Amino acid sequence: MNRIAEQYLRQETLPMIFCPGCGDGTVLGAFLRAVDEMKISDQLALVGGIGCSGWMPVYVNADAIHTLHGRAIPVGIGLKVTRPERKVVVFTGDGDAIGIGGNHFIHAARRNVDLTVVMINNSIYGMTGGQMAPTTPSGATTQTSPYGNPEQPFDACRLAEAAGATYVARWTAGHPRQLVKAFKEAIDHPGFAFIEVVTQCPVQAGRYIKGGMDAPEFLADIRKSVVPVAQAERMTPEELAGKTRIGLLHRSQRPELTQQLAAIRGGEKR
Repeated sequence: MNRIAEQYLRQETLPMIFCPGCGDGTVLGAFLRAVDEMKISDQLALVGGIGCSGWMPVYVNADAIHTLHGRAIPVGIGLKVTRPERKVVVFTGDGDAIGIGGNHFIHAARRNVDLTVVMINNSIYGMTGGQMAPTTPSGATTQTSPYGNPEQPFDACRLAEAAGATYVARWTAGHPRQLVKAFKEAIDHPGFAFIEVVTQCPVQAGRYIKGGMDAPEFLADIRKSVVPVAQAERMTPEELAGKTRIGLLHRSQRPELTQQLAAIRGGEKR
């Protein structure tokens, strides 16, 4: 076991539940490298929802809460408001964040709460059997769309920016170095920071959406479908059809909720 794993993982919780070829381990590894470089392990408070990615905080040797489906973000808000000095990071899936938890997602971004929300997007409900999710591509076959998905998928990054998030980035499980940098930027950012990570789910999405594609093929397929932001700006709408932008998509500054609450409390004391 390497140094970072020995230092930051709870040995008693191993082995992890992630399926062979799942991208969640890559994302967790990138996060731990960011924590190691920032030296913030004693400042962390981690929250996980329900779903494959919601298990990530369980394996990290830090304060963690594994909470209800769709409720990871409001639990993170509670942690941040009561302990503003903590670095609160929420790990959630696409169904957990913008399916059942969609309203919480929108209002956390609107309030600009100083959270880092990491949404693992595998385009399907992986843990519960392969049902259609809010991010499932149109026309895709799943357990609950055997004739193809008739709906349009959510673009969670556009939703986050429109709702008021002040840091929005998207990467894939095939970009671990870029993910480390994004984690560091998001954690340091004074406001609602959202990182979407597009990742492979060979067991469910690979079987149903990709017709039996294995993990290496799936990851290669993801990498072929994305384009860096700077390159996308030089491309026509026709060239961008079917492509997903990756990189830092939005960054801005505006008042943050816990700072505003502190100012109110300070005014009451006077």
